[in-house]
Amino acid sequence: MQNPWKTLSIKDIYDNPWIKVEEHQVLNPAGGEGIYGKVHFKNKAIGIVALDEQRNTWLVGQFRYPLNEWSWEIPEGGGSLASNPLESAQRELKEETGITAKKWTPMVRTHLSNSVSDEEGFVFLAEELTYGMAALEDTEADLKVKKLPFAEALQMVLDGNITDSLSVMGILRVARELNL
Repeated sequence: MQNPWKTLSIKDIYDNPWIKVEEHQVLNPAGGEGIYGKVHFKNKAIGIVALDEQRNTWLVGQFRYPLNEWSWEIPEGGGSLASNPLESAQRELKEETGITAKKWTPMVRTHLSNSVSDEEGFVFLAEELTYGMAALEDTEADLKVKKLPFAEALQMVLDGNITDSLSVMGILRVARELNL
């Protein structure tokens, strides 16, 4: 389908190693002049639902600065735009939990907030797990890792106690795929 928007100009407003904010002067689909803000993400969002043979999974908890609150989530992080999302998922799972997996299944490809950003996210199911030591980054010094039955993680989503979008999508998709 052809783009009904016309871009008149683009101005960079803010730029850091993770995001760039742009202001677009546009003609909207009706032909009226307007403004559109766009947040360009410099990484892909990556999430992993790790599931062992007893149907346990792992959540990571950390204080999320933009929300000013604690958040329980599936293991997740960023992968460069040029990298393979699966390789990024494998790295993130090991980094945050120390877990490696022999079996990986893609579960979700999503655009996380497509009205204002171009951020693309991926969630994988990791199975046939092996356990080792985590290798946390400095920003993850307060990270807590929790092993729990997958059914409890699913209930946390249904109760609104997990609100992170990749986590919600990943847990719900795994529950549906595996009839859990």
